Amino acid sequence: MLKELVGDRELGTQLSFALYGAANRMARLHKPFLEPLGLTFPQYLVMLELYGGTPRSVGELGAALGMDTGTITPLLKRLEALSMITRTRDRNDERRVMINLTEGGEALREELWIVTEKIKTACQLDHDGLAKLRDTLTALARPAHD
Repeated sequence: MLKELVGDRELGTQLSFALYGAANRMARLHKPFLEPLGLTFPQYLVMLELYGGTPRSVGELGAALGMDTGTITPLLKRLEALSMITRTRDRNDERRVMINLTEGGEALREELWIVTEKIKTACQLDHDGLAKLRDTLTALARPAHD
């Protein structure tokens, strides 16, 4: 029993280290591609999500990215300062802030998709491997019971 408990603890620790290392590697892989565009990795993720459709409320965007308001709001303010997005109050509900892409943000679309392709290549996994990894990480990040 003790041996199983120690083994489970080691496996849990190994999983934590592996996820931490993978997350850091992904951020480092993106940096040389994003730096010339003036974007950070979290800002890149926001932009990719916005390319899926706008306008989006801050709450919707945060939920899609797994970021709380305290995390996403400063990112959005910086993207607005870079003229990539606009933030406006919803006319029907003043409590909601709506996010839209600007021409400058839209102009980066193709360059950011190129970054995505470069990262896929750097991962050295085939399409199926990438899809399985994504699905596993998504399931881990957002369990069904949430």
